[in-house]
Amino acid sequence: MSDTLLLTEALIARPSVTPRDEGCLDLIGERLGALGFRLERIDSGPDDFRVSNLWARRGSGAQPTLVFAGHTDVVPTGPVNAWASDPFTPTHRDGRLYGRGASDMKASLAAMVVACEEFLAAQPQPAIDIAFLLTSDEEGPAVDGTVEVCRRLRARGERLDWCIVGEPTSVERTGDMIKNGRRGTMSGKLTVKGIQGHIAYPHLARNPIHMAAPVLAELAATRWDEGNAFFPPTSWQISNIHGGTGASNVIPGTVVIDFNFRFSTESTAEGLQQRVLDTLARHGLHPGQDFDLAWTIGGLPFLTPPGTLVDAVRAAIADETGLATELSTTGGTSDGRFIARVCPQVIELGPPNATIHKVDEHVAVADIEPLKNIYRRTLERLHAAPGT
Repeated sequence: MSDTLLLTEALIARPSVTPRDEGCLDLIGERLGALGFRLERIDSGPDDFRVSNLWARRGSGAQPTLVFAGHTDVVPTGPVNAWASDPFTPTHRDGRLYGRGASDMKASLAAMVVACEEFLAAQPQPAIDIAFLLTSDEEGPAVDGTVEVCRRLRARGERLDWCIVGEPTSVERTGDMIKNGRRGTMSGKLTVKGIQGHIAYPHLARNPIHMAAPVLAELAATRWDEGNAFFPPTSWQISNIHGGTGASNVIPGTVVIDFNFRFSTESTAEGLQQRVLDTLARHGLHPGQDFDLAWTIGGLPFLTPPGTLVDAVRAAIADETGLATELSTTGGTSDGRFIARVCPQVIELGPPNATIHKVDEHVAVADIEPLKNIYRRTLERLHAAPGT
């Protein structure tokens, strides 16, 4: 059994549901420390939601730096009795390794560690620095994890050049897709204010649902941008609408609409916010008097175009698997959105994602070792790249 598979199993066996790390960082840190990494624990957050973070670096900081990033936390299992085997007991069936976190993302973490062990055994004095940024809060609120570590790294001027996030990006086979960017995400909570009254006397009331309806129709029909070669057009979607008392004869006093933008680099958060306000104004609704609107920006879009990192990863995938990998920015957000603020080139690469967050999550054993080899080959290519 390979070192990568053994370490994957050891990590799965730790029930690290957000924000608990359950010793995963200690296990990884022990192996990185043996390789000469300087380990820094940056634990953060309130006592009832304490987040464990690890920043580990090998090198002086003067050389170009590749960061391996990821998370040790996993989502809850759901009903344990719905699983074919205990979710925190690594189990092999039909060439697959089952367990919560198998593909999201403990196989990636193990592959990163073993890739570094193999690379440094062959290149004990590489032309690049290597770092790890790991957290136990990616699946949760994500406010005391990677974002906090990045804040500290920025404050002290740490050099970061390239980053590989181990998110499960592949579709059918490890390496068939990498994420070289992600859309931004921004949510709004719109509260439209009317006047409550009896439904038989609408002239004595003001129906906020009727006030909001034409606004929502226009927003839903708006073409926000055309996207570009890397991103689809920006989308706007309603997620929740709440209005009314539950009674059939009462005009409600307010209606609350939750909505979300997933936006490309062709739009800005500020620009989208202003366009929503302009739409409300066109329909005669005034802030404060007729509506309140609160915004939450979950992450800004980022993009790593073909260049040193993308080219190295693509070549490593081709060398290991023969695949011509697809570049993609589809899907949800990841901690890459925080790292992109302090690192100019960020990509995501991990095993297939078909079973992530599901009952009986698993990873094909045949996908694990190639992932490790791709990470190692990427290290080798960056070490040999011109200018390093």
